[in-house]
Amino acid sequence: MAPIITLTAATLIARLAGLLGADPLDDWQASLRIGLAAMFALTGAVHFAPRFRDDMIRMIPPRLPAPAALVALTGVLELAGAAGLLVPATATAAAVCLALLLAAMFPANYSAAKRGIPLAGKPATPLGIRTAEQVLFIALCVLAAL
Repeated sequence: MAPIITLTAATLIARLAGLLGADPLDDWQASLRIGLAAMFALTGAVHFAPRFRDDMIRMIPPRLPAPAALVALTGVLELAGAAGLLVPATATAAAVCLALLLAAMFPANYSAAKRGIPLAGKPATPLGIRTAEQVLFIALCVLAAL
């Protein structure tokens, strides 16, 4: 739930700043990119937080090699994508790449839901809810890329 709250709050704050005269934030798309950047900065950072990292490693489907390396790689990619969203010259490419990354990471979320793997002591998000969230995040990345 924290990613959705972060995304929503950062987007609305950026949009408010735009309405108050911050020229770079004068439209919803720019504000959405700020919101997505905040969300991916948060989700990317937790890939390295001990409280989350061990559970994320367990989320990786058993058939995939080097789960710890995959968690680190996806964390770095999320952080890089967050930074890319903030640079006008790279924002479109970053948004597209993040949408593709979300699609690529879905098997880990599916696996975690099916195997009941908790995240930081909280139960795994049910598959239906996690799928809806993933579709929403991908759609918002596509919207940010337009």
